[in-house]
Amino acid sequence: MAAGALWKRETPAAVVSEEIIKLPAFAKINLGLKVLGRRADGYHEIRTVFQTISLHDGLTFEAKGDGSLELACTDPSIPTDESNLVIRAAVALRERYGASRGARVTLEKNVPAGGGLGGGSSDAAVTLLTLSYLWNLKTDTRELSELGARLGADVPFFLAGGTALGTGTGTDIEPLGDSPKRHLVVVTPAVHVSTADAYKALGAPALTKDDALVNLSVSRTEADFRDSLCDVMSNDFEAVVVRLHPEIGRARDALSGAGAECAALSGSGSSVYGVFESELEAGRAAAALGEAEASWRVSACATLTRAEYVAALGAPAVILRPGRGA
Repeated sequence: MAAGALWKRETPAAVVSEEIIKLPAFAKINLGLKVLGRRADGYHEIRTVFQTISLHDGLTFEAKGDGSLELACTDPSIPTDESNLVIRAAVALRERYGASRGARVTLEKNVPAGGGLGGGSSDAAVTLLTLSYLWNLKTDTRELSELGARLGADVPFFLAGGTALGTGTGTDIEPLGDSPKRHLVVVTPAVHVSTADAYKALGAPALTKDDALVNLSVSRTEADFRDSLCDVMSNDFEAVVVRLHPEIGRARDALSGAGAECAALSGSGSSVYGVFESELEAGRAAAALGEAEASWRVSACATLTRAEYVAALGAPAVILRPGRGA
């Protein structure tokens, strides 16, 4: 999608045939993100509330009997070799279950890469689901989540969808009641944020085991929603990331100036999002920002409930339904 272009807000429906499946891979935002400290293994303990949004990539899967794995992408800047999470997910799934079939995957890339929106992780999660279905593998949500966590910290969330609490390194997922349905504008400036640099600038202290246990118990009482997303929007990375990359702060302020009730950073950036009262207001703001800032990726979208998320994933989502290891 070209810089400044707007992504349609409609939630797509799955297209399924016997051997070809076309599905959306939805992005996420972080409604709140706390970095609790650095763990003994070098990773960081976090507490975050994930939320799926209607901005999405498109993935088309075609089963192949010759065992080959192929990936094509509409964005020439996206690698299509084994560094891509789609291929890595397919390889991991085949190794885990001893599958012999292959697949050709076409990725229509709309979610900005490296923007803190989880696009690559969502692509990986949808790949795990869809190839499990196409290859007729006996699996469940727990097994796929364990496999997904090795691919990326956000992957297990996309095997839940909707609104969910993420703890540990973000891979421990607890589904929450749906957040209030709201309309959003997501802006991704043309800057790259190094997650490692963001953590370094944050300077989180080392955690003890007791610290982690206390913080985990507190997290379950702090993830309640009232009437507004603005009540929970807070991101520990925001101040340091804006200091490192002032353009992100300018994008956040532009959202507020365009009428957002509140605006915040997603993940460690570079995307920021604003909450708007109506679809009409979000659309107008997105159009104005996209016209004024040609180097920004601007998307008008909305939050998705878990039911909407699962429905959009069609037949492969049978694995995510109750009684299948969730």
